[in-house]
Amino acid sequence: MWLSLALLSYFISAGVYTADKFLLSKRFHSSITYAFFVGIWSIFNFFILIFDPWVPSLHELGLDLFAGFLFLITLVFWYKALHQSEATRVVPIVGALIPIFTFFLSFIFLNQTLGERQVLAFVNLIVGGILISVKETRFYIFREVKERIKNVFGHVLGSIHAHYRPTRRLIINSTIAAFLFASYYVLIKYIYTTQPFIGGFVWSRLGNFIGVLLILFVPKWRKRIKESQKNTQPVKNLPFFLFVRLSAAIAFILLNWAISLGNVALINSLKGTEYIFLLLIILFLSAKFPGVLKEQLRGKILIQKLLGTCLIVLGLYMLMTI
Repeated sequence: MWLSLALLSYFISAGVYTADKFLLSKRFHSSITYAFFVGIWSIFNFFILIFDPWVPSLHELGLDLFAGFLFLITLVFWYKALHQSEATRVVPIVGALIPIFTFFLSFIFLNQTLGERQVLAFVNLIVGGILISVKETRFYIFREVKERIKNVFGHVLGSIHAHYRPTRRLIINSTIAAFLFASYYVLIKYIYTTQPFIGGFVWSRLGNFIGVLLILFVPKWRKRIKESQKNTQPVKNLPFFLFVRLSAAIAFILLNWAISLGNVALINSLKGTEYIFLLLIILFLSAKFPGVLKEQLRGKILIQKLLGTCLIVLGLYMLMTI
């Protein structure tokens, strides 16, 4: 069941990302502001407790609040990385590192391991996700890779050229975001093993909301949020906007539900399916509305994405036939 839930979550998320391209792109230019407006909606999750009322102990509440606060910090670094560069550079880095970090963290703290067939599926899903999410992959020989690393991070005792400093910041912020995402997923998996799913989910969202309120106590951040409100144009189609945000919330709940049932490392490695769904949606819309959205796939890029798709499909097949 966890596989179906994860795939449904990634399918809905792909639709949300496509809608956000039209509704929310370039509306927020601060990672703090973005995290604030995402987290402020967390309070509405308390309505879900109607279906399964549950009150945690002080220890359980502490873990829940910390998980929610950790997710808020993760969003800050995630958006900071996105703001520094194109999504096509950030998403593959973070998307590849999250399942890798999750694999090691879940092994250390949850004692979760993968069988031989699951490991092969895990690798196929990650490599396929990278191939399908980047515009074009260039394969460098070892010497060129070595020189690129030196250029970006500098020699052992030397400094780096100013031209490569933004790239280093991008890699660092993307790596931190990936590690924090993985840490959150492993922590929330632990919470779901000791608490009811609805209760653990809702009370962890409270930690996110409290973190958002703490942002307002910092004058500099509060000023940024107020300025973003003044400079932001109101959403023209409010019902559609609310539908997109509700869809995003449903996708997040489904992903957490899948995590509560399955192996968290495998679920994160399925991120590549989201890129397939996103690609299919964009191709459909570009054919239906060519004047609004265009997606050109030719030559090497098309071959690369087809190869990535094949690897993801193979990984899914291996998981479904275990």
